[in-house]
Amino acid sequence: MPGSAASRRGEPLNLEDAAAVAERLRARGRRIILANGCFDLLHVGHVRYLTAARRLGDVLFVGLNSDASVERLKGAGRPLMPAGERAEILAALRCVDHVVVFDEETADGLVSRLRPDVHAKGTDYTERTVPERGSVRAAGGSVAIAGDPKDHSTRDVISRILVRFGKQNGR
Repeated sequence: MPGSAASRRGEPLNLEDAAAVAERLRARGRRIILANGCFDLLHVGHVRYLTAARRLGDVLFVGLNSDASVERLKGAGRPLMPAGERAEILAALRCVDHVVVFDEETADGLVSRLRPDVHAKGTDYTERTVPERGSVRAAGGSVAIAGDPKDHSTRDVISRILVRFGKQNGR
């Protein structure tokens, strides 16, 4: 099922609307996948992760950390782009059906509300280290690791940009 008009225009769904959409899809027998992250500076690792996550089911919801939660997780100066812009970029990806912004450091609350069949995490995790694994099991879902090996990171892209353009050397 294609994304809602709001998701396809790049406007994220609020949590209540996302939960209602997930419930309707589940009632129609659709397999719901949830992936989440900051997606602060979209790179090929993100695209590969989300594409692999989408292959695990019928509908991909992407939980996007809010600006405040990105700053708490990544530190001052992050995010580089506001949540609205990050959501718009994510919604433009063919593999993404719905985007929902959440304010916590983990996606436990999102998992509890959406009750995905599968919660997909990137290869920087193992099934045992996924922070939301207890919430996923409690909601009746499973955890899957998706994407290519973790050799891409936003932090590394930022560092390369700073080095390439001389900002780390005080220029």
